[in-house]
Amino acid sequence: MNEVSPAAPRRVRWRALIPALLVLVLIAGGWFGWRTWQQRQQQAQLRAQEDARQIDALGQRMDTLRGDLRAQGRLLQDAAASNRVLRDEVLGLGQRNALLEETVARLDAKSRQGHQALRLDEAELALVLGAQRLHVAGDLEGARSAYTLAAGMLEGLDDPALLNLRQTLTAERAALDTLGPGPRAALMQQLQAVDAKIARLPREVAAANAPAHQPLWQRLLSPLLEIRPAGSQALIGDAQRREGQDALQLELTLARAALERSDVDGFHTALNRSAQWLTRLWPDSPALREVVAELESMRQAPLQPQSPLLDSTLRQLRALRDGKDAP
Repeated sequence: MNEVSPAAPRRVRWRALIPALLVLVLIAGGWFGWRTWQQRQQQAQLRAQEDARQIDALGQRMDTLRGDLRAQGRLLQDAAASNRVLRDEVLGLGQRNALLEETVARLDAKSRQGHQALRLDEAELALVLGAQRLHVAGDLEGARSAYTLAAGMLEGLDDPALLNLRQTLTAERAALDTLGPGPRAALMQQLQAVDAKIARLPREVAAANAPAHQPLWQRLLSPLLEIRPAGSQALIGDAQRREGQDALQLELTLARAALERSDVDGFHTALNRSAQWLTRLWPDSPALREVVAELESMRQAPLQPQSPLLDSTLRQLRALRDGKDAP
């Protein structure tokens, strides 16, 4: 029973080897752990170095980006300054354009005002010429032509304030048309008719007043004796009659000249003297009284055209210009 079995020593050996195996396992595990730790340390160092390189690269990139940002900032500042300068220039150009537009508008307004003032001056000159032709020369046709020229000058103006002036000119032209040749032309024709009637006046009272059948004794004494009434007519001879007729023609000529220059006093004086010469040179008769009555009617007739519308356009134009020029 005390006999040792052969398997027992084998178990003892294996049991002795277990610690050695454990030691070996521990040593292997420690070496493997140390090796692993070493590898990890190396990997950590490598990662740290790689991280450092990346950090350095990132730092360099950040520095580059900061430089780029600073450059971009300077560029933006330069661009902002340029924009401010351009904006100021644009504002200056806008103000200059506004000033130019205002200047052009003023020049246009001044040009229109100057053109209108020139046209008004020309119209006033035409109206003055028409008035002079009418009142001084008695030329109604010349006055109508001058007023037509003034109407054409006023028609070219678009100022509403001139509407009344154009209407007044139209009414004045219509009044001129109704006057016909004018009173001076009518008086001139009447003077010519009077001159023709004077040439046909009877020179003898008998020729004017004697009955158709004279008594026998008057027919017998008529070659030897001429009977004239002793009144306002004086006995004059043929030479005095011719001188009186020449004086009468001279007075009629003076009346025509006074009528041409619109001399009222001279015209009336010449007509009065003509009437006196007629009563001295011709005996009283209905024809003589008719001629003297015509001379009296001519003396009472006006030499200038009579119309309330004459010269109204010129007065209105001057009043309009005085009103515009007044401060």
